[in-house]
Formats: sequence, structure tokens, C-alpha cells
Amino acid sequence: MKKLFVLFLTSISIFITANGLHLAKANSSLSVKSKSAILMSAETGEVIFAHNECERLTIASMTKIMLLNLCFEGLDSGTLKKDEQITVSKTASGMGGSQVFLEANAKYKAEDLIKSVIIASANDASVALAEKMYGSEGSCVDAMNAKCREWGLKDTLFSNCTGLPKPTQYSSAKDVAIMLQRLFKHKEYFNYSSIWMDEITHPEGRVTGLTNTNKLVKFYDGCDGGKTGYTAESGFCLASTAKRGELRLISVVIKSPDSKTRFNDSSTMLNYGFENFTNKMVVDSSKPLDIKVEINKSKKSKIEVLAQNDVFIFSKRNTKENVRVDFEPLYASAPLKKGDKVGELIIFKNNVEYQRVAVVTNEDVSKKTYFDYIRDVTTNW
Repeated sequence: MKKLFVLFLTSISIFITANGLHLAKANSSLSVKSKSAILMSAETGEVIFAHNECERLTIASMTKIMLLNLCFEGLDSGTLKKDEQITVSKTASGMGGSQVFLEANAKYKAEDLIKSVIIASANDASVALAEKMYGSEGSCVDAMNAKCREWGLKDTLFSNCTGLPKPTQYSSAKDVAIMLQRLFKHKEYFNYSSIWMDEITHPEGRVTGLTNTNKLVKFYDGCDGGKTGYTAESGFCLASTAKRGELRLISVVIKSPDSKTRFNDSSTMLNYGFENFTNKMVVDSSKPLDIKVEINKSKKSKIEVLAQNDVFIFSKRNTKENVRVDFEPLYASAPLKKGDKVGELIIFKNNVEYQRVAVVTNEDVSKKTYFDYIRDVTTNW
């Protein structure tokens, strides 16, 4: 049974596609010089601007975004540990292009290798991590492509984990944006991506300085992550993210004619997004919900519950929206622990389901004893 929880009066046109929520009309007042581009909400995936966003193109080192997804999944699952020592193979140390000059057969902390990939786009560190997690770069590439299938990235195919030139590999601005969006689920990523300059120390004491290849981290207000890329075939590429207030945006450009243009195109798109769109909070997870949840066999007739996460509605500034929040209870029986799920809030935008969030207990719920039942009977008598 669904119960109406709260109602907000607003209005904005959206439609549903097979790939998620998008604004009804792509913005036509924006223009970019890059061959392909996209700007979207990081939280909802709603697209603000798109230009050839599904065209299959080489993406150079933006390939490493998928590798990093696998690395952070490994950290989350415990199959990879930040402080474990990884022995760098001769193959990994010999990678060309961007590198941090790892020594063959030397051991490095996994955290330093991950940091080198995120900040300095290091190919040697990328292959070392791939070999550690999957035994070989080829097996890692298989895992990267499997993740593409899992996430429905139909315009992406990887042939290596670095983005160095190799036949039969491509992606699209839209797919890259989704890969970066997925990476944000791992909050620890931002501990490294927002660093402008750092260094790693090699086993024999030699130090290699790291400078973030994404200049927007230093020069664009709110930018705290992303990934650059360049090869002669791909041109200059950039996936970037910035957050101001409660709004986080993702911009991707592929095949810009020069480095300055990729940063200018990205800044232009991000500026437009922040000037014209916002995230409005409709569910505050820090405040108890004013709803009654019946728990079978519970000692208490009413328990305090919370939304598990905040919920924001992405919309154009100064635009009213039609938003409805329903509560759908689950059949739950005591005993329960604080944080146990007892239902869901279903958020609708223009009568279309927009998001779901779990409703959880904000306290332990004790089970009625035999004496509680006796007391109830005598009280009602």
C-alpha cells in the first residue's frame, strides 16, 4: 500500500528514454569547438547540453576512468588494499607516454599507484595496478569491457587500460560521463582527484613530482576531479566535474583542437549549468520523517524513521516543479536494529517516478514480551 507523504507544486518538462532521465530539449544557446561534448547532472544523469554525444571516438587517457572504477571497487571489496606493496613488472615500468618512472621489480604502495593514475595519468602505474588485480593487462581489459556491458555502455570498447593508441578501441562523451558518474560513488576518489601537486617516493629514495593534468582543479571554482587525455588521433580530451552548493555537474569534451580549447569548452558548459540549474532538496535525511510506521510485534506503537539519503530534484532555476513523495511501507516485525529498512519513499516528478530512497529506523525496536501482551489486554479492558 502506498501512502501520500508530501506534495510540492512545481513544473518542468522532462521525458524518459531507455538510458535515463533527460531534459526535453538540448540547449541550443551553447556551442563548443570540440567534436563531441556533453554536460549533465552528476546525481541524476539529466542532460543539459549534448553535441555528438554518442559518436564513437578514441578517448586517450580518459580510458583510465574505467580502470579507476575497478580499483576503487577492489578497495571497497578488500581484494585491493591501499597499503599493500605491489611489485612493478618490467612491462609496466616500460610503458611510454605519461608516466611516473616506476622501477622494474621494485615495490610500491597501491595507494601511490592509484594517486599517480588520478593526478598524473601515469601509464606505468595503470598497468601495474591492472596486473596486480587481474594478473595481466589483457584480463583487466576483459573486466573493463564486462563492466561496460553491465552498465549499458553500448558505445565503448577497450583494448588496453591506458588509452595509448591501439586499434579497435573507442568510447563516447555520453559513456565517459557515465563512467565518471559511477566513479563518484567511491567518495575516497576525491581525496586524490582534488590534489593539484604532490609527489611519490621511489624505493631507493628518488622522488617524482606529480602535477594534476586537469588544470580546472586549480583554476575553476568548485572543480575537484576529472581526467584529461591526448593522442594525435583523439585530440585533446577532458572529463571534469565541479560542485557548487548542492549541485554537482559533469562535463566531457572529446577531440578538442588544442589543450586551451578543451578547458574553455568545459568551463563554458559548467558555467552555463551552474548559472541556469539547481538541486532542490525535497527529502532531508537528517530530520525524522513525520510518518507512522507500524512494526509487527513492536513494543512501541510509533517509531522514529529517517530517509537513508537526501533527495534533491534537479531543475532549471526559477522554475516551479510538480513533485510528489509517496511512502511505501514494508511488512516488518520486531526486533529491529537502528538503520533497518522499513519502507521506501518514492519521489515523482511530473507524475513520473524520479527516485527511490529507503526509509530506515532511527532507533532499535524491541519485540513485545508475553508480559507486554498481558499489559495491553488489561489496559484495553
